Amino acid sequence: MTRSFDAHTIVWRGVTIEIRYEERWLGTEGPFSTAHLELHVLSPDKAPLPVTDTGYRSHFIAASVIAEAGGPVAFVQAWLDHEAETKAWKEKEAAARQMTLF
Repeated sequence: MTRSFDAHTIVWRGVTIEIRYEERWLGTEGPFSTAHLELHVLSPDKAPLPVTDTGYRSHFIAASVIAEAGGPVAFVQAWLDHEAETKAWKEKEAAARQMTLF
């Protein structure tokens, strides 16, 4: 089976991210279609995101969830924004800023 994916590049809070989205990862359609979403930080290299400490994330999800969110770009932006509001991410950001002072 030939893989087919869409690729998009976004900048989120100064981090350039490539989004790769394969809507029919298992080759199925309909309400049980599984999609594959990949996030890869392009710049700065391996910068952490609220959903990954390594700059890379592979995520399987129902294709209908991505469609309901308005597509892979809208889904990823909303996902990152939501996770950036967590206490853990805010603490990580604060620690990173503090380290730059010394």
